[in-house]
Amino acid sequence: MDNFVAFWQHLPSKIDPSIFSIGSFQVRYYSLMYIVAFALTYLLVAYRLRTEKFPYTKETIQDLMVWGILGLILGGRLGYVFFYNFEYFVRHPLEVFLPFSFANGVKFVGISGMSFHGGLIGVVIAAAMFCHIRRIRLWDIIDLFVPCVPLGYTFGRIGNFINGELWGRATDAAWGMYFPLDVTGRLRHPSQLYEAFFEGIFLFVILWALRKKRPFEGAFLAYYLIGYGAVRFFIEYVREPDAHIGLYFGLITIGQILCLAMVLAGVALYFLLRSRTAVTKP
Repeated sequence: MDNFVAFWQHLPSKIDPSIFSIGSFQVRYYSLMYIVAFALTYLLVAYRLRTEKFPYTKETIQDLMVWGILGLILGGRLGYVFFYNFEYFVRHPLEVFLPFSFANGVKFVGISGMSFHGGLIGVVIAAAMFCHIRRIRLWDIIDLFVPCVPLGYTFGRIGNFINGELWGRATDAAWGMYFPLDVTGRLRHPSQLYEAFFEGIFLFVILWALRKKRPFEGAFLAYYLIGYGAVRFFIEYVREPDAHIGLYFGLITIGQILCLAMVLAGVALYFLLRSRTAVTKP
């Protein structure tokens, strides 16, 4: 048992985040996880098209996913800029989308920093624009996608784990882990795995089981906002706060504030869409 605990606690240091490298160029598992996430989401949506009564073609779904991916990337990046590091990027606006640091000369640093909440906003905006152009019912196609999304999201968090980033707070629990990039060398919660399970698998099982029970169009976006926001809010208690932000009021993280906003938005959306449906019924 002691050998297994030691293996588990040092597992992150045994994982090479790079699949292969050529010189300074690397292909990392993190990128592969995103490809798997998008592919799995598409396959689940395609399955729903075959087995349920949604009036869309695979070509329409493929086009929408391209828009969604672009919205995710732009929204995720801008969300990080505005929610997590606004003061820095106000002083260094060229670094928002350029992979260089201009703080002390010009240095290639890559682009790091993405926000889930910003990505979600970006996807919804991209979907709204796509549906407006194609004259497609927005809430209907969102309900098609939402139950499929959490399982794909699982792989994004696994990618964070393999990358050895976004670890949890220090712990004495036997299932804690040591992360090679953590300069403190402390045992920490593997919060990426908690998120992969609860924000991914757990939420997927619930939404997938309910996918055919839709009281009105748009209900599943409301469910997702409430469900993800609630789960992520509690996981944030074991996730290490961003070092440059810390805790607000000494109690909660910026992620928890955004999750509370998600839950409130989900509740408001649920009652708004339900009341609109009740009014339009003959």
